Amino acid sequence: MGTLYIISTPIGNLSDITLRALETLKKVDRVLAEDTRVTKCLLSSYGIKKPIFRYDEKTSDLDCKNIAEKLKKGETMALVTDAGTPGISDPGWRLVSVVRKEDSDIRIEPIPGASSVTAILSVSGIPAGRFTFLGYVPHKKGRVSFFKHINKVETRPVVFLESPHRIQKTFAFLNDSMKDKEIIVGRELTKIHEEIWKGTVSEASRHFIKERERGEFIIVIP
Repeated sequence: MGTLYIISTPIGNLSDITLRALETLKKVDRVLAEDTRVTKCLLSSYGIKKPIFRYDEKTSDLDCKNIAEKLKKGETMALVTDAGTPGISDPGWRLVSVVRKEDSDIRIEPIPGASSVTAILSVSGIPAGRFTFLGYVPHKKGRVSFFKHINKVETRPVVFLESPHRIQKTFAFLNDSMKDKEIIVGRELTKIHEEIWKGTVSEASRHFIKERERGEFIIVIP
């Protein structure tokens, strides 16, 4: 019986990969990746050559079952996402679910690592023993209800992700209900242009423009 390793990868700085992750990637038979180009670059940086196959939200349940069959026959595989942990705001959970249903004896092993959520909370300066993570803001349908829901969440702080293309729209939504509330914004965490900023929502909309509007964002609402 094979093993499916769920491997966390760096969220920006390639040096953040763990020794255990590298050791595991070197020994598996194949790697399942959200974006094969991104993963190929990561593996190449550490001199690792492995067959890489695409696994993303378009992967069918039938393909997942075929993966499970290979695991039953003894193959070892690594599931990785572009950045962070598979299954957290990405479709990795579905493969794990199918594999478990196909054969409960298949070993599924987590290899933890970098996380934008814990990274931003660690420097926020607010209590974070309990928090609510909401993932990415919906692209279109559900954006209004998403922001209405934030005001009703009881477990604080609230943490969510946003892309640079929609960050100003997000500040506009937040401005309607919490204009003067202080928030923490992380941009390009662990990368060259990393920025960790704290201020009111209205100040954020003025601060993150032009060059500062680029990159991936993570927002904390205390």
